Amino acid sequence: MTDETMPTDGRDRATDGNDRATVGHDRPLLVGVDVGGSKIAVLVVDRDARVLAREIAPTEARPQDEAVGIIARAVETTLASAGARIGDVAAIGVGVPGRVDPLTGAVTLAVNLGWSDLPLGSELEARLGRPTVVENDVRAAVLGLHRRRVVGDIDDLAYLAVGTGVSAGVMLHGRLHRGARGLAGEVGHVIADPGGARCACGQQGCLETLVAGWGIARLARDAIATGRPTAMTEPGGMATPGVPSAVDVYRAAASGDPLATEIADAVGRRLAWAIHLLVMAYDVERVVLGGGVSHAGETFERPIQRELDRLRAGSALAREQLVEGIVELLPPGADAGAWGAVIIAAAAHPGIGVGHGWEEVGHVRET
Repeated sequence: MTDETMPTDGRDRATDGNDRATVGHDRPLLVGVDVGGSKIAVLVVDRDARVLAREIAPTEARPQDEAVGIIARAVETTLASAGARIGDVAAIGVGVPGRVDPLTGAVTLAVNLGWSDLPLGSELEARLGRPTVVENDVRAAVLGLHRRRVVGDIDDLAYLAVGTGVSAGVMLHGRLHRGARGLAGEVGHVIADPGGARCACGQQGCLETLVAGWGIARLARDAIATGRPTAMTEPGGMATPGVPSAVDVYRAAASGDPLATEIADAVGRRLAWAIHLLVMAYDVERVVLGGGVSHAGETFERPIQRELDRLRAGSALAREQLVEGIVELLPPGADAGAWGAVIIAAAAHPGIGVGHGWEEVGHVRET
C-alpha cells in the first residue's frame, strides 16, 4: 500500500495515553483478521512477529449491517487476551472472501457472505480508531506465504483455499496478481457441472458446489436421502444428527466408509482438475492447499495426488507442468489468512517493523 491509503486525520500518531502503540512506543502491535464464511480468526503480533494472542470466533460476519460490529468485537476480545488495548495497535489488516478495493477498503462484492458495497475499512476505522486495510482473503494469504517464505524461496506461487468457498491467490514473479477486475484466481466459480446445484454467485454447477465444505455436505445429504448405507447415519456418525458436514464425510472416509470415500474421491478429482487449470493458466512453481476442508489431511490430499498422477500418465504436457511435488498442504498452524492480514497491515503502515523483516513487504496493489 502507498502512504496515500492511510488515514490523514492524525489517527496514526500517538495523541494521548490510550494511543501509546504508535509513534514513540517501542513495541507497536499489528492485528490480522481473517473473515470466513463460518468463523473469524484474529492474530495479535508484535513488531518482532511474535504472536501475542490468537482467537477464533465461530460466528458468521453477516448480515452485512452487523459485520463491522462482529469483527470489531472479535478484535477487542483478542486484544484483551493479549493483555493489550486498541491504543497499542499500529494498524489492522482484514482479509475478506470477495472483491475488494484495497485503496478504499470497500468490499464491493462478497457472494458467500452476502455483502455488496460495504465500506468495511472506513467503518472499522471509525469504530476502532486505528488505520485499517482490507484485502481479498486469499490474495492476502498468498502474499503472506510469499513474504514469510512459508514454502521456501518461491516467487511463482498459488494458494488454493478450500473451505466455505473455493478461491486461489496468485503470486507471479514475486508480485501479487489481481487481474483487471481484482478477481484473478476465482476458480470456485468456474462451471464444473452444467445444470448442477445453484451456487451463491447465481450460476449452476460451479466448482464450489462440488468441493467447498457446503457442497461436500450437500453431496452427502443427497446420497443419504436415496437410502445409501453409510456409517455417517449411525449414532455418533455426525456431529449434528441428520445434518452431515464435510468433517463428517472425511472422518468417515478415513475409517473406510464406502459412501464417504466415494465423495472424498470425487472431490479430490475435481480439485486436481482445478490445480491443473491453475498451473496451465499461470505456470506457477507451487500450489499450496489450505482452507478448512484441507484440515482432513491425508484423506483430503490422497485422491488429489492420485488424480494428478493419472493426468501425468496420460499427457506429456501434463507431466511437464504438473511436476512431482508441485502440490503441498499448508503446514499445520500456518494461519495463512490471519498472517496475510498481518502482512497487509504492516505494508500499509510506514516504518512499522523496520529491521524486523516487515520491510520486505512491497506495494500490495502490484500486478
